Amino acid sequence: MSGNFQRRIAAEFAGSAMLAAVVIGSGVMGANLADGNAAIALLANTLATAAILYVLITALAPVSGAHFNPAVTLVMALRGEIRPITGACYVVVQIGGCVAGAILAHAMFGLPLLQEGAAPRAGLAQALSEVVATFALIGAILLMGRARPSAVPAAVALTIAAGYWWTSSTSFANPAITIARALSDTFAGIRPQDAPAFIAAQLVGAFAGAAACGWLYRTRADQAVSTAAAARSVSSSDG
Repeated sequence: MSGNFQRRIAAEFAGSAMLAAVVIGSGVMGANLADGNAAIALLANTLATAAILYVLITALAPVSGAHFNPAVTLVMALRGEIRPITGACYVVVQIGGCVAGAILAHAMFGLPLLQEGAAPRAGLAQALSEVVATFALIGAILLMGRARPSAVPAAVALTIAAGYWWTSSTSFANPAITIARALSDTFAGIRPQDAPAFIAAQLVGAFAGAAACGWLYRTRADQAVSTAAAARSVSSSDG
């Protein structure tokens, strides 16, 4: 295993762990301080999550691509941007990192390290929300990556921040985070029996987002080819 690959794996693990720790830890802190006001707790959870996403992606994208999300990694592997074996390793460390982050968050607040989520998040509406949230996330990554790569960290952070408030599921949009949150009986938790539907919905949303972006890219490429061909034709006629 090369040193560069080790650094990529380490970046995905550390980033995933920090992301999960912030998602769960800010949920605990928000709930503790909100005195029963769920809107205030969710706002605190949103702001902390968006902030750490921006920092982590900006800092670690040059190392590993800063996926921190098996759905994103799967899309990148399907697009040929990373090798399948690399993608498989990413997914393993992303899940491990998110679980480690959940345990770390519990430890920081003096909670039992190993828990079982109790928050019910079931039903078609919540599953649909995860499809839409993950579709939006993949779209933000791929489209902004083409239009303005330097803005991807902000685009991802803002997309997730918006998703906390406009989806009934509060926009998990990440199978690894879903698994970690199933291991946390806190504000950010989810019942383990509800997690499989969330993960399936996230994968559907990721595939749909990748397909939609691929179609948009092909359309733009076709237009560019047609424009270039027309320009060559005019140039030939002028000659």
